[in-house]
Amino acid sequence: MRLQRIAMICVHTSPLAPMGGKKTGGMNVYIRELAAELGRRGYEVDIFTRRSSSDEPEVDLRVGPRVRVVYLTAGPVEALPPDDLVPYLSEFAARLIAFSTVQNAPYDLIYSHYWLSGLVAIKLREAWGIPFVQMFHTLGQMKARTSTLQTAARDNQRIQSEMVIVEKADRIVAATPAEKSQLLWLYRARPKRIVVIPPGVDVARFQPTNGEDLRRCLGFERCHLLLFVGRIEPLKAVDSVLQALAILKRDEPKLYANLCFAIVGGNPKAKDPDVEELKTLAHTLGLDDAVRFVGAKDREELPLYYAAASAVLMPSEYESFGMVALEAMACGTPVIASNVGGLSHVVRDGETGFHVPVRDAAAIADRIRALLTDAPTRERLAQNAAITAQSYAWARIADQLVTVFNELLRGRS
Repeated sequence: MRLQRIAMICVHTSPLAPMGGKKTGGMNVYIRELAAELGRRGYEVDIFTRRSSSDEPEVDLRVGPRVRVVYLTAGPVEALPPDDLVPYLSEFAARLIAFSTVQNAPYDLIYSHYWLSGLVAIKLREAWGIPFVQMFHTLGQMKARTSTLQTAARDNQRIQSEMVIVEKADRIVAATPAEKSQLLWLYRARPKRIVVIPPGVDVARFQPTNGEDLRRCLGFERCHLLLFVGRIEPLKAVDSVLQALAILKRDEPKLYANLCFAIVGGNPKAKDPDVEELKTLAHTLGLDDAVRFVGAKDREELPLYYAAASAVLMPSEYESFGMVALEAMACGTPVIASNVGGLSHVVRDGETGFHVPVRDAAAIADRIRALLTDAPTRERLAQNAAITAQSYAWARIADQLVTVFNELLRGRS
């Protein structure tokens, strides 16, 4: 038996959701781009997600040939926090099974994403008797280390669910060797069930371009552009970059006068509390002349920002992988990143960028200074970054996943 039809599950967010929102990020990109690559190879892929708006169709075909995004009604048709979806998972699973029955096209394998989807996958495997592969993208045990006391009960619910999924899944895809170690240590996963396969990057879309021309087009002339891309939330620690810029303004006024920091993500006009807090901090630190909140950008514009930047900053407290870093590297842009999680693996210190301790504004300022004042080093890191990113092309990642899927199916046969 060989792979033909795949049910991909992402309960809490659609792969077609606009980027930069509270529930969108690297996982959305991963699911969309992987499904598109599998579709190009002739596999039939259905991506199941929960309907959160009456504007969403039952089936959306925009990902690409042979790929469908299927919106299932489970609970109220409105956006809900991921943790609030647990009571509706049985309904979601039932509607998914009903959809498959009506279509009369059984699936060969389930590929579930995030812990909520893993719980659905367990129900589907019981109903269909086919294997399921799980990718968590983030682990509750790791995120709980930076959680507040108010989230302890929900963290526990998630962690207990992840323990069950780890026990039930036929294979678990870990993005990095570090994540595999976390699964073995914190979840007592069986080593033979874990495969390390990183996310990929569209190297045709994200590639080096003339940065000076792009900066002019984007309105950042005559300055070194520093960039943050992602969700605006405390975990991303963007405030530590602002504090680093304040250090440079105090200690290196000439350098500071020639740099800009663009924050790509969120909606600056929506009065989001996290965005407003950063705006207030930037103003308090006297950084209004250098900091710009440009909002979320679509997949057509993002490569322009990456390629225009002298460096992308990822000061996160935790990242399971860090697809933003990979996209930046593919555009030939060095990355200054916290030495945590997947960032420790993706960004090679002194080779494709720099590592810094978490929330160490002085260290961030020092690395920005080193990068912007040493053109040969900046060029060397940029070239290495672009070369390294080629090994993460989606075609290579899909090859590895299809091999795992077919091995599972042969074992079942």
